[in-house]
Amino acid sequence: YKMKTVKAIMFWLLSLTWGALMTLCGGVVALVLLVTGHKPKRFHYLIYFEVGSGWGGFELGAFFVVNKTPSLHILQHESGHGLQNIMLGVFMPFIVSIPSCIRYWWREYKIRKGLGNTLPPYDRIWFEGWATRLGEKHFN
Repeated sequence: YKMKTVKAIMFWLLSLTWGALMTLCGGVVALVLLVTGHKPKRFHYLIYFEVGSGWGGFELGAFFVVNKTPSLHILQHESGHGLQNIMLGVFMPFIVSIPSCIRYWWREYKIRKGLGNTLPPYDRIWFEGWATRLGEKHFN
């Protein structure tokens, strides 16, 4: 129990310092979602919101947003991005977040054009596979 508390404190300390850029963005999104009536939920140390359907999710520091029926895999994956944020800190937007966003929308474009079967697996690119592995290891 004590180790779990220490890990939570360290996660939030790092999220609010080294990883503050993404966590600040997440805090703004969380505030907007709270004002619009969305209820926050917890997954281990992270706070998340469920919005819409038919999509996966996105992470913003210590916060993330997912569809209304998220699988354990999605919760773990987005939480893995939260761990990446405390490791990469101020570099997270440029190394993971922006490339991930661009790649997500490129994949969506290909899927809508009927070319989804030509796409490599989602986790094939290093930063997505790393997020999944981190989430599965630390948030099972």
